[in-house]
Amino acid sequence: MFELYAKLRSWFSLLPPFYFTNILEIVILAFMVYEFLLWIKNTRAFELLKGLGVIGAFILVAWFLKLTTIMWLIERISTAFIIAAVVIFQPELRKALEQLGSRNFISNLFPNANIEDSNEVTINEIVRATFVMAKNKTGALIVMQQDQSLNEISETGIRIDGIVTAALLINIFEKNTPLHDGAVVIVGDRVVSATCYLPLSETEISKDYGTRHRAALGMSEASDAITIIVSEETGRVSVATNGVLRRANDADALKAMLPLPKEDDAQETTNHFPFFLNQRKENRK
Repeated sequence: MFELYAKLRSWFSLLPPFYFTNILEIVILAFMVYEFLLWIKNTRAFELLKGLGVIGAFILVAWFLKLTTIMWLIERISTAFIIAAVVIFQPELRKALEQLGSRNFISNLFPNANIEDSNEVTINEIVRATFVMAKNKTGALIVMQQDQSLNEISETGIRIDGIVTAALLINIFEKNTPLHDGAVVIVGDRVVSATCYLPLSETEISKDYGTRHRAALGMSEASDAITIIVSEETGRVSVATNGVLRRANDADALKAMLPLPKEDDAQETTNHFPFFLNQRKENRK
């Protein structure tokens, strides 16, 4: 037993010193690799990466067989290949940076004083209007702003600035009316704009979904907004949040997916920057 312990100790003595910072680096790198693989799996870049894997395998075979001419050519074009890879993956890289910038911890550090929460009356009006339109198979696209500002989206449409009511939303999306095409943007308890353009998602989705669903998904990928979709063909209600589409079979299910109003006292205990919170309250008054 003592000899085994001595051997193990001698083997471990050959290893370089291992510190806490090394463990921290391993954890951080493992998390980054996991997040990268998870992100890349849900984009078109996954197919491109498989193509790059085939090219990498070919390079390994050429190196193993010592194909000097091919290796010489690869060395000469390697710099241009790196630039080409950046150009090819440009949409995916931009999307990744947008998602990184819209993380909740960024919003917590720099809260927007102009953002208002939807109250319970507003939520009920939205839910009621949604299922009236679903019953009549009236297509609708309702975007609810959260922590991230949607000024750029609202500026693409027609200014409304009206209190959210079920009647207003139903009239906006009524067929053959000037405002029915496009999305409605809601901030707090007000309909800010109608006929707004949303960014289309490039993610593969089911054939059961149409252009409205793709636009809602794109909106949820580019921001933290919650988007409600009413299908004109089937009357089904869906909600897009954080790049995911979910079905709402009834009013209770939809209401559970929408942000409930928070008490000011609860916000004060969890907010790390009370100055911003107080400024937000004063602006509301």
